[in-house]
Amino acid sequence: MRQIAPDVLQLAGRPRDAINAYLVGDVLIDAGTRHARRRIMRQIAGRAVRAHALTHAHPDHQGSSHAICTELRLPFLVGDGDADAAETPGGVAALQAPGLANHLQQRWWTGPPHPVDRRLREGDEVAGFAVLETPGHSPGHLAFWRAEDRVLLLGDVLNHVHPLTGRVGLHEPLPILTPDPARNRNAIRRLAELRPRIACFGHGPVLRDPDALLRFAERLPAA
Repeated sequence: MRQIAPDVLQLAGRPRDAINAYLVGDVLIDAGTRHARRRIMRQIAGRAVRAHALTHAHPDHQGSSHAICTELRLPFLVGDGDADAAETPGGVAALQAPGLANHLQQRWWTGPPHPVDRRLREGDEVAGFAVLETPGHSPGHLAFWRAEDRVLLLGDVLNHVHPLTGRVGLHEPLPILTPDPARNRNAIRRLAELRPRIACFGHGPVLRDPDALLRFAERLPAA
C-alpha cells in the first residue's frame, strides 16, 4: 500500500492502478473483483478495519465484498440506489445493459451478494469524508469528499486510464458500462467544481492537479 494523503492508503493492484481499492481511516473503499480477496486481505492484515463501503456495485468493485465482510465481520455500506443490487442474487448483473463485456464481467468478476448494513445517502459521513451522490455510471454511485484538504475518491465517474489501451489520461467510463451517460456527465461537472487537490479513481493513477477535472468538464457536450 502507499499513502496518498493523511489516512488515505491506496492498495497495491495487479497491474498497478488498474482496479483500485483504498483504505480510508478504518474503512475499506471498494474490493476489486472476486479474485482480489487474498491480495486485499494480505494488505489490510493487522490494521483496524471496521467497515467496508462501495463507490458502486459493479463487478470490479464489489467482487470480494462478500468474502471480506464475512471474514472480518464488517458492516457493508452501499449507496442507496445500488443497495438492492448489492444484496440480491443477480442484482449486480441487472445494473448493466446486456452485452459481451458485461457478460464476461458477470461470469469472471462478480462476487456473491451480501446484506447491506447501511444505505449511504448525500451528506452522510464515512471516515471523515462526506458522501456525494453521483449517479449515472450506476444508479447509486457515490463519491467521497474531504473538504479540509480537498481529497476526492470519485470511483468511476471518470477513469484516469483508457480502459482499452491502458494509456493514462482522463476518460468518461465506457457507454456500454454506463446506463445514463448524460447523468454521469452532470456528476463530472459537479465534482470538477470542487477542484480536488488529490483525485483518487477506481481505474488509473492518482491525479494531483486541481484544475484537471475542470478542463475535462469544459470539453464535455452541452447538458
